[in-house]
Amino acid sequence: MKKYFTNEAFTVMHNRNFRLFLAYRFCITCAILMQSVIVGWQLYSITKSMLSLGMIGLTEVIPQISIALIAGHYVDIWDRRRIIFRTTFLLLIGSILLMTTAIPGLNSGFLAGTAPIFITVFLVGLVRGILMPAHTALLGQLVPRELITGASTWGSTAWQVAAVTGPALGGLTYGFFGLLPAYILVFLFFLISILLVFFIKSPGKVVVDYQSEDSIFARIGEGVRYVFHNQVLLGAFALDMFAVLFGGAVAMLPVFASDILKVGPEGLGLLRACPAAGAIIMSVILTFRPPVNGSGIKMLWSVAGFGVCMIVFALSKNFYLSGACLLLSGIFDCVSVVVRGSILQLFTSNEMKGRVAAVNSIFIGSSNELGAFESGATASAMGLIPSVIFGGIMTLVVVGVATKTVPQLRKLSLRDSYYQ
Repeated sequence: MKKYFTNEAFTVMHNRNFRLFLAYRFCITCAILMQSVIVGWQLYSITKSMLSLGMIGLTEVIPQISIALIAGHYVDIWDRRRIIFRTTFLLLIGSILLMTTAIPGLNSGFLAGTAPIFITVFLVGLVRGILMPAHTALLGQLVPRELITGASTWGSTAWQVAAVTGPALGGLTYGFFGLLPAYILVFLFFLISILLVFFIKSPGKVVVDYQSEDSIFARIGEGVRYVFHNQVLLGAFALDMFAVLFGGAVAMLPVFASDILKVGPEGLGLLRACPAAGAIIMSVILTFRPPVNGSGIKMLWSVAGFGVCMIVFALSKNFYLSGACLLLSGIFDCVSVVVRGSILQLFTSNEMKGRVAAVNSIFIGSSNELGAFESGATASAMGLIPSVIFGGIMTLVVVGVATKTVPQLRKLSLRDSYYQ
């Protein structure tokens, strides 16, 4: 038994800064996803519009993509821990705005409409455009290269546990106690996140001799070219973007919960938690059996499995079958997330991580938030169920194209990259 607890995944947990970073990632993910569930149900209760749910994704992705590349430049030349601390504080302010919409006597006029919701979603998108490259780049400073896959596995586990806890807490608190207590809970999680990142010891700047005459656009262009000239990075990012762009059904879960499965906000919270529950199961497996051999082909099969799960989910009319499909989708997605995260860390130097992670965040933002808009738009045009089936089929097509056109990704083994 002892040998299972001495591999790289457990060795990295001896690092105090990494433990604090992991706890921070858990709390901030909980807060963001709690807020997402609450906002989705609140907005659908006000508008009864599937398109409005899709607009949440569009409202978030525009600022995220707009600021990501610029943020990546500054992440590479400024103190990354300090950037994370200050931008997390902005999320705390957004949660306060949402709390005011639920306070009796204040929630009238402007605060009673959808404007505060979309303002906060816009702020979340802006902050995520900064935090995503900052998180990735800081991790590369906190953890030695040979422990990266273990750190990525723990990071995925923390994210997935939070993705179970956050939506479940958000939906259940909203369903049983009301809107105001739910938003107060979000506020508390953001506050804890700020305290945790405050206690991380900063590893300092990576680029200590930055010359101000270096053009910001030249440095951004350098990061973009770095990704597009590396077929493994580009293939992994593009596979994730297109697969989740077409295959994700999370944005439409309020409609499935309300109109098809008829399970209310409590059921919505549980459905949102199912993919993360599956990912936790796979994360435990990957802790003992990290995907360091045959990594690329495992990633491709996992994305294909994700697409099949979305097709079956669309056809389901049973709450338990729907939950099982989402659970399996999380199992498959976890493998893809761990491999992609390891690829980013292993194939990028510390000096470039902010800019490369910014490019990655654009791919991820495109897949998640634009995917939410795509889901709402196609559901309005094609109908809810046909749109999700179409997305699952397109995911399988994307996997087929990636397998054929990016042989470097198909043949990838992460273990071979540790000492390159």
